[in-house]
Amino acid sequence: MACFTVPAVEAIAVTAVYIAAKKKEKKNQLPKVAQGSTLAKEEPSITWSKRLSWLLALLWGGVLLLAFEHFWHGEIVPFPPFLTAMATPEDTAEMLHEMATVGVSMAISVTALWGVICAVAQAKVRSIKKALAKGNA
Repeated sequence: MACFTVPAVEAIAVTAVYIAAKKKEKKNQLPKVAQGSTLAKEEPSITWSKRLSWLLALLWGGVLLLAFEHFWHGEIVPFPPFLTAMATPEDTAEMLHEMATVGVSMAISVTALWGVICAVAQAKVRSIKKALAKGNA
């Protein structure tokens, strides 16, 4: 019914954090560029905004697919109340229960998967750093 709204709210919040992180990284990178450093001299790393972009892709992709699926099955309509489950109080209670169970579990699962992806990526970066350190020694 409306389970996709919970990950949608998370995606909106993460989008705000992503924009702030991107601005901060750009602000921190300007002095480096002014001093003439190049990216080739820097150690390999994955920025926080890059990691957040992965989470955003997972969240927004899932939200859009689920919204389309709910629209396809007539659970979302282009006129108020937009969600057919809000037509009666009984349906609204069922919808809220689904959001609290299915929606929250989907959001937690996607975020946990993102955590695993970030951990694997960080392990790969560490192995690259070790290989570079051996090559320079």
